[in-house]
Amino acid sequence: MARELFAVQGQEYAQLQAQIDQVDARLIAWHRADECSRRLAKIPGVGPIGAVLLTMKTPEPELFRSGRQFAAWIGLTPKDHSTAGKVRLGGITRAGDQGLRSVLVVGATTVIQHAQRGGRPSPWLTELLKRKPPKLAAVALANKACPGEGRGRRASPGN
Repeated sequence: MARELFAVQGQEYAQLQAQIDQVDARLIAWHRADECSRRLAKIPGVGPIGAVLLTMKTPEPELFRSGRQFAAWIGLTPKDHSTAGKVRLGGITRAGDQGLRSVLVVGATTVIQHAQRGGRPSPWLTELLKRKPPKLAAVALANKACPGEGRGRRASPGN
């Protein structure tokens, strides 16, 4: 009986894997056909999936005054607890689109892992990793990788 159940689960897994492969193929085809998505994929830590999600889910860039406002829309900026001229920032807000945020943070984590394994990180990232833990640095790098304002349709890094 256990073998029969495992066989059924194996068939379901194979069917799901075939469906995932079809979706991946369609996604990559759409990515290759879309010029904006291809430009976004050139940002370190943003691959085809992140580029397609950014292209599909974000509104027109003219709605944002800056890259920081766009990062806040996704939920990658710290909460502001400032008062009387004293700036105090809290944790990341986690407002906005969870899918976009998680794809950008995972991509930034990959960039950090590559840098830690002997890649050539930017001086900014090197200094950040000296001061902050890798997970926090990944969120900061994802924030920095958010496309900026007014330089084409969500295609260049800002901040």
